[in-house]
Amino acid sequence: MLKILMPTIMLLPTTWLAPSKQLWMMTTSHTLMIAMFSLTLLYNPTNTPQLINKWLAIDQISSPLIILTCWLTPLMIIASQNHMNNNPYNYQRTYIMMFIMLQLSLILAFSSTELIMFYIMFETTLIPTLIIITRWGNQTERLNAGTYFLFYTLMGSLPLLLALLTLYNTTSLSMMNMQLMSQMSSNGYSNNIMWISCMLAFMVKMPLYGLHLWLPKAHVEAPIAGSMILAAVLLKLGGYGIMRLSIMLTPFTKDAIYPFLIMSLWGIVMTSMICLRQTDLKSLIAYSSVSHMALVISATLVHTPWGFSGAVALMIAHGLSSSMLFCLANTSYERTHNRTLLLTRGLQMILPLMALWWLMASLTNMALPPTPNLMGELTIITTLFNWSNITIMFTGAGVIITALYSLHMFLMTQQGQNQKHINSILPTYTREHFLMIMHLLPLMMLIFNPNLIWGQT
Repeated sequence: MLKILMPTIMLLPTTWLAPSKQLWMMTTSHTLMIAMFSLTLLYNPTNTPQLINKWLAIDQISSPLIILTCWLTPLMIIASQNHMNNNPYNYQRTYIMMFIMLQLSLILAFSSTELIMFYIMFETTLIPTLIIITRWGNQTERLNAGTYFLFYTLMGSLPLLLALLTLYNTTSLSMMNMQLMSQMSSNGYSNNIMWISCMLAFMVKMPLYGLHLWLPKAHVEAPIAGSMILAAVLLKLGGYGIMRLSIMLTPFTKDAIYPFLIMSLWGIVMTSMICLRQTDLKSLIAYSSVSHMALVISATLVHTPWGFSGAVALMIAHGLSSSMLFCLANTSYERTHNRTLLLTRGLQMILPLMALWWLMASLTNMALPPTPNLMGELTIITTLFNWSNITIMFTGAGVIITALYSLHMFLMTQQGQNQKHINSILPTYTREHFLMIMHLLPLMMLIFNPNLIWGQT
C-alpha cells in the first residue's frame, strides 16, 4: 500500500517543481508507474482483509476500486492535454494537482478501517471535484452545476455524520468490529431512522433515482477529466459505502430497504427511457450511468454474496466503459464544438478508426457477451430474481432499453450523411487512440480472469 501512497504524495511537489515544457510528460509517466504498482493489489492470497496498519486495510472489495482509481489518473491527464493547452502553466499545475488530491483521498477512503476517517475522505473528494467543475467547465452553467453537486452531496451526508456520532457513543466505529455491532439490540423505529441516515449519503452519491438531478448537470458542465472521474470512481464511493455499512445495519432493519429498492428498480427503466430522448451526448451517457448504478444499489440492498460480487464486477466494468464513452464524446466535441447528436452525424466516413472505438464502447456499455459488464449484470439480475420474481420485469426492460439507446447513440454519431460543417475537421491523434486502448485493454483482459473483480465470493 505504501508503494502507492508515497509516490502519490510525492506527485504534489513533482507537479510544482517540474519544468514547464515537461510537466505533462513527467506527471503522465509518474502516474502510469503508480498504476502499474497498484496492480500488485490484485494478489489476495486469503479472503481475510490485509491489514496495513491500524487505520488502513484492503480486501477483495476495496482493492479493485483502488486499482481503478490509480489506473484512471494517467488517463485523465492524457485526455486533458488539449483542453488545457492554452492555459497558463500555473493553471495547468493546479489542474493536475486536483487529480492528485482526488487520487489520494479516494485511495484513503477505499482503504480506511475507521468510519470517521472514511467519512472525512468521502467529503474531501468534494473539494477537488467542485474546483474542476466550476473553474474548468465549458459553459456558464458550470456554477449552477457545481452548486447542485455541492448541496445535494452535503445535505445527503449530514445525516450520515449525525448517525456516526450517535454510534460512536455506544460502540467502536472500526469496520473490523462491524460483525459484532450487528448483534446490538434496540427498538425497530430508531434503527430504521439510523439505517436511512447512514444510507442517504451513499444513495445521493450513487445516485438513486429521484436524488439524481445533480449528476447530468455536473457531467454536462464538467471538463473531460471531471466527467471521467465522476462516472468511473466517485459514483462507486456510494456503492462501496453501502456495502461496508449494510454489513452492520441490515440484520435488524430489513423493512427499510423496500422503498429504496422500488425506487432503484423503477429508476432502471425510467432513466433508460430518458436516455432514448436525449439530444445532448454527454447527458445521454450521464443518464446511462444512473441506470447502471440503480442495478448496483438493488444488488447491495438485497445483501447476498452474489449481489456483492455482481455489484463489484459491474462497478469496475462500468467505470472503464463509461469513462471511455466520455473520452469519445470529448474527442468529437473538440473537433465539432457541438454535443448535439443530430449535428455530429456521419463521423465514420471522416474518422473511421474512431468509429471502431465508438462501436467497442457502445457494445461494452450494453453488456454484450463476454464483457465483464455482462458478468456483473447477469449476477445482479439472478440475485434480484431469487429475491423476488417480479424484479425480472424491471431488470429485463432495463437490459432491452439499454441495448436500444446504446445502438441509437452509435448510429446517430457515426452513421448517416456527412454534415457540411464537419467536412474539414482535424484528424485523430495517437494520444487519443492510446487513451481508448488503455480503457479497453483492462476490459478485454478481465474476460479471461473475472475472479480479479468478483469480490468476496
